[in-house]
Amino acid sequence: MKKRAPISKIMTTEVITLSHKEELETAELLFKKHHIRHIPVVNNDKIVGMLSYTDLLRISFADAVDEDEQNIESVVYNMFTIEQVMTKNLVSVSSDTTIKEVAELLAKKEFHALPVVDGDKLVGIVTTTDLINYLLEQY
Repeated sequence: MKKRAPISKIMTTEVITLSHKEELETAELLFKKHHIRHIPVVNNDKIVGMLSYTDLLRISFADAVDEDEQNIESVVYNMFTIEQVMTKNLVSVSSDTTIKEVAELLAKKEFHALPVVDGDKLVGIVTTTDLINYLLEQY
């Protein structure tokens, strides 16, 4: 296992993002379409927050499949904005942060995803799944 390998080796670089002005319904569609659990929220190219699928579950019935429940979801989603629901006080890492440092941060803070930011620019996202897959490749 390479002890000084940078997170850029395992991070996702084609990041699905949301504008802070988009609707929560759009977020739910992106989560389901791309089978992801975290979406960075941006204002122009600057990251301003992170929305997780769990954030949506807290305010809605996002797992509902019944038509009537989807209508309830729409009403609930219209009561909130992405900015109200997203995490704003973000912890981020740079692309040259080591995989070990990121793993320690995720374990200590109990995060499941971190944005990777170089300067003010979002360049990737790293998740606990990325780390697990990296560890599995080592064996």
